[in-house]
Amino acid sequence: MKDVIADLTFPTTCGSRILEGWRSPFEATAVRRLREAGALIAGKTTCDEFAMGSSTEWCAWGPSLNPADPARVPGGSSGGSAAAVAAGAVTMALGSETGGSVRQPAAFCGVVGIKPTYGRVSRYGLVAFGSSLDQIGTLGRDVASAARLLAAISGRDDRDATTLDRVPLGEPGPAPGSLAGTVIGVPREYFPAGLHPGVRAGCERALAALRGLGAELREVTLPHTRYAVPAYCIVAPAEASSNLARYDGARYGARADGGLADLRAMYRATRGRGFGAEVRRRILLGTYVLSAGYYDAYYRKAQRVRALIRADFARVFASGVHALFTPTTPTPAFTFGANLADPLAMYLSDVYVCTANLAWVPALSLPVGRDQGLPIGGQLIGPLEGEGTIIRVALALERALDGTAEVR
Repeated sequence: MKDVIADLTFPTTCGSRILEGWRSPFEATAVRRLREAGALIAGKTTCDEFAMGSSTEWCAWGPSLNPADPARVPGGSSGGSAAAVAAGAVTMALGSETGGSVRQPAAFCGVVGIKPTYGRVSRYGLVAFGSSLDQIGTLGRDVASAARLLAAISGRDDRDATTLDRVPLGEPGPAPGSLAGTVIGVPREYFPAGLHPGVRAGCERALAALRGLGAELREVTLPHTRYAVPAYCIVAPAEASSNLARYDGARYGARADGGLADLRAMYRATRGRGFGAEVRRRILLGTYVLSAGYYDAYYRKAQRVRALIRADFARVFASGVHALFTPTTPTPAFTFGANLADPLAMYLSDVYVCTANLAWVPALSLPVGRDQGLPIGGQLIGPLEGEGTIIRVALALERALDGTAEVR
């Protein structure tokens, strides 16, 4: 399980010096449910500090390596969980999502990652980053494994008022032999002219397989998708700046003291030594957009854009589309260091996945092929509470495809 999920056995450090060695006094609901179901928890996995990153390069303890090519990142922020599954160390893993942090590493590592509908899985025990975006997600070596893990942790939780009052998800059924009667939307905004050729080839192969299974492919439009990354880059840091205010050295975690003049100096020294560069950047950005002079210009406007993105999805699904198919990422896994000096380039690796977090809809990434040995992920997005639909489509697509085949 990702090192932002609390349990009673292992330290919960969130990949940060400020929580080095810290042990939680309580256990996440998802972990408790797994233990009750008989699961064996192997340990914690590397992640970007406080889940802020897309490559695990922002982890205080060093990055995870991509089993497909150790010179390339495994994605993030749940890169350690994806790498552990891809390497065969475990059959399933827990990750967390704020803007695609399960699906993006799943695509980079060639495994399956599922983000559920917001509220399907309890967030109790998940260390908060962006509370209106955060979710626990699952990774597996195949669709059935990831779906089975999701079923085990789903359901209402009295400790989390945002959980849906629904019957927990059931175990996945067998892969259907046909998708006749299923309408798959193909959003034109997710297939720009500059899309990486290998990613395009893998997705075209998957779309051909869906058509061969009897599904109807229909071009659709989600016009506000182009504003998703800017909106996410305002909403998520704003919520992070509030959530991370609790790490001050006074209540728990690391404390810098000795020779400091006053309480404010202790706060400043603790955070300056404990937080890494990316966390500090997002706290500063979030504090700025929430400030009195800029709240309306940035945060309120981003929330309005978020509502428009959500409306785009609702309109498409109301038109008779059962699921959407898109690339998971715009490129295969990039090399270590390639985007460290350019935060915007790093954020853009989540351009196809952050929309589902903003809209609270479920989404799934599965392997659709390889380009020069590097995994390519295809994404299925469903309507609210539509996990069953995208899992059914993914099971059929997985059986029809060889996710390890070269696409060009």
